[in-house]
Amino acid sequence: MTLYFATGNKNKFSEVKSMLGNIELEMLEIYLPEIQEVDLEEVVKAKLSETLKHCRGPVIVEDTGLYLECLSGLPGPLIKWFEERMGLQGIYDMCKKLGEDAAVARTIIGYAESQNKIFFFEGKIKGKIVPPRKGKGFGWDAIFIPEGHDKAFSEMSSEEKNSVSMRWKALSALKEFLESPQKNH
Repeated sequence: MTLYFATGNKNKFSEVKSMLGNIELEMLEIYLPEIQEVDLEEVVKAKLSETLKHCRGPVIVEDTGLYLECLSGLPGPLIKWFEERMGLQGIYDMCKKLGEDAAVARTIIGYAESQNKIFFFEGKIKGKIVPPRKGKGFGWDAIFIPEGHDKAFSEMSSEEKNSVSMRWKALSALKEFLESPQKNH
């Protein structure tokens, strides 16, 4: 069975493909409008609905949010626009000015076989916002250090990041579901 992942982000696709291991995954590069919504599950639900207009299941979509304590949980799924507007240094500076660096990174993966057969898988990790650090990665990886670690995601090897990230937690739950004999019930 081939599973299609609707994303335009090649970095995200590579990360997901490596985490899913033996599950056959193909990138479905289609434009998915992102609704302006602070509820991450609603964003994923809208993406799934749009994806199913272009492809029959099984498909997955994913969205990740960064929830800053200093902004009462904003920007969440709107982080992409905060990053584009303010830059990573600007996000860090804002947290520093407000005196609170705590954050939660949260991923929801939506899996659909049809419009009527949809499942959600969540992963989250607490951490803190730091000045931008060197390294690789994408998005806000350079300013987020997961709890219990001293390196930002951007400073970690792929294996290291994949073993602790919110995306890994959500994908682990998806993989367990896909490999479960009860999946078809």
